[in-house]
Amino acid sequence: MGRSLTERKLIMLPGPTNVPDRVMQAMITPITGHRGAEFHKLYEEIKENLKYVFQTQNDVFVLTSSGTGGIECAVNNLVNPGEKVLVPIFGVFSERLSDEVRRRGGIPVELSLPWGTAPKASEIREIIEREGDLKAIFMVYNETSTGVTARELPEIGKIAEENNLLLIVDAISILGGDKLPVDEWNIDMCITGSQKCLACPPGLAMVSVSQKAWEKIEKTEKKLMYFDLTRMKEFALKKETPFTPALPIFWALNEALKIIREEGLEKRIERHRRCAQAFYDAVEAYGLTVFPREKEIRSNTVIAINIPENVEDGKVRQIMREKYKVLIAGGMGKLKGKIFRIGCMGIISPAEVFITVNALGNALKEVGYDLSVEKGLEAAKKHFES
Repeated sequence: MGRSLTERKLIMLPGPTNVPDRVMQAMITPITGHRGAEFHKLYEEIKENLKYVFQTQNDVFVLTSSGTGGIECAVNNLVNPGEKVLVPIFGVFSERLSDEVRRRGGIPVELSLPWGTAPKASEIREIIEREGDLKAIFMVYNETSTGVTARELPEIGKIAEENNLLLIVDAISILGGDKLPVDEWNIDMCITGSQKCLACPPGLAMVSVSQKAWEKIEKTEKKLMYFDLTRMKEFALKKETPFTPALPIFWALNEALKIIREEGLEKRIERHRRCAQAFYDAVEAYGLTVFPREKEIRSNTVIAINIPENVEDGKVRQIMREKYKVLIAGGMGKLKGKIFRIGCMGIISPAEVFITVNALGNALKEVGYDLSVEKGLEAAKKHFES
């Protein structure tokens, strides 16, 4: 027996996130062959809609994998053993990116930063000038583990272009939820996942590939068959994937992308921004502090909040989950037990913000933290009314 609908919870995690019923319904489309006309039509629709969301004229591909598979695809297609690439480290996912380069046999030149801060263009330029023989910059745009967005990415894109370096961006927890014009910012390969801001079920990674990236891919020693982009490009000419795709999620992705087009990308990004600011205003009205101190780098898709002293992370989240039916996340890595993380992604609206702010405030009160739930709700309401 499956779970009853009464057990359905509001998913306010930094992924997976809530999925519109329309998108879930698309998954029950009858299974068809992935080498026939019906799939060819679906493939073409997804491709065009993805180009809209990525804001690119370059090639786009859908991989049946998690976002990490997209990262592995990028690294294995663009890094030869022994090559040096620059990787800014400012959280768990940028650490993983560096580890992926190392496993490939590449040499990650790390710019190690305090967690809760973001890489600056001047720091990137300094390392490029010092090292001299770098091939690429691999960086996380939105560090899901710290709630930080690298706001100087446009400037970093210009620096990469000036120095003839490839720029590869992990945009898994932000694409579709904040500004990211791939071509305009000189991004050679951008990676995202289905289960975050696109509001689709987990299971797919999507990548965009520039002409400059293709020139490097053609010279890279290939070891992985599944993530070989040259093979994907060959099959793309036939509007197919090299291997069997996760058909139900492909249908779901297409529906999710249609919803984004209907809303309009700019409106969607503004909606995420407004909801994020309402969260920040509410938690500060509760007397809580935001983990990234600089307001400019605070993420609009992952809200990271410091847990007050003498408050047990697990207990608060348990009360929210069991009593209020709202799921939020705790910290990762060295931030485990130190921060709450709230996903502000996908179909986020004032309704989800108010429900989450209310659940968090009441759960904190139940564990003995002194606050006024009304003040938090009023702060969020004031922002939406302004």
